[in-house]
Amino acid sequence: MTELEGGGAGGASPPSPSSTIGRRERLELLSARIPFRLKLALVWAAIVAIFATLFAAAGFDTQWMREHVRFIAGGLTWTAIIAVASIALACVLALFGALGRLSRNPIAIGVTSFYTSFFRGTPLIVQLFLIYLALPQIGIGLGPPWNEWLTLDVFTAGIIALGLNYGAYMTEIFRAGIQSVGHGQSEAAEALGMTYAQKMRRVVLPQAVRVIIPPTGNEFIAMLKDTALVSLLGASVEQMEIFRRAQLAGRADFRYLEALLIAALMYWALTTIFQYFQLRLERRLSKGYVRGTAGVAVAGERGGSR
Repeated sequence: MTELEGGGAGGASPPSPSSTIGRRERLELLSARIPFRLKLALVWAAIVAIFATLFAAAGFDTQWMREHVRFIAGGLTWTAIIAVASIALACVLALFGALGRLSRNPIAIGVTSFYTSFFRGTPLIVQLFLIYLALPQIGIGLGPPWNEWLTLDVFTAGIIALGLNYGAYMTEIFRAGIQSVGHGQSEAAEALGMTYAQKMRRVVLPQAVRVIIPPTGNEFIAMLKDTALVSLLGASVEQMEIFRRAQLAGRADFRYLEALLIAALMYWALTTIFQYFQLRLERRLSKGYVRGTAGVAVAGERGGSR
């Protein structure tokens, strides 16, 4: 009976709950002593080491990658140009779309609701081919000068399609940003005798930008990657973006994986760079609001100390 109670002769006793909790607390204390940046760097180093091991095990032709990286990188300029021009067009369309959705004019509401419904309800690749292939047929049917105006090159058709598609999605972003401004701001502007255009330009839109910038930056990063779809329309070598150049180089030497890996790293580098500038812009726009909040908190502490 004594042996059973003691766990048997020579039997190891299970760890007590108190020892397990104590060990966990010691690990937490040890982790707390390590700076957060160091722990983050260690995680990144581990991930990089894993991918480097997988890269070495795959046996990629690194010599071929070094020889063709400059040719593929030649598409960086056109990728950036397409993305910047498209996001500029999308912002203009989104602003007018948001104002139309918020207006009381049935024509404006009908046009903007049809625009957002169509371009959000159809795939981007279908819109690309519609603009590039269908518009010239419409122009031929209408006759001159429409046949010349509606016949677009790949570069222009890609910018228009991306701008129209993302403008439809960003319409809701702009609408939410405008509605985030308090009604008292609009009423105060109207009381000062401002017109609708002056009120939007001087009072509402400057405050709405702080809310609009973060999701707009995300849309721009997504658009950077969607520029690869423009290559499906075909283009001259001088105007080819990253993905199209990677396709050509990889197909010529049967090095598809190496070419696509180079393209993926370049897209990743582009998005990382623009994410950095987006964060800088967000911090700059939020400075006044953070400073005001800090001031209120300090005033509250001073009031409590009295």
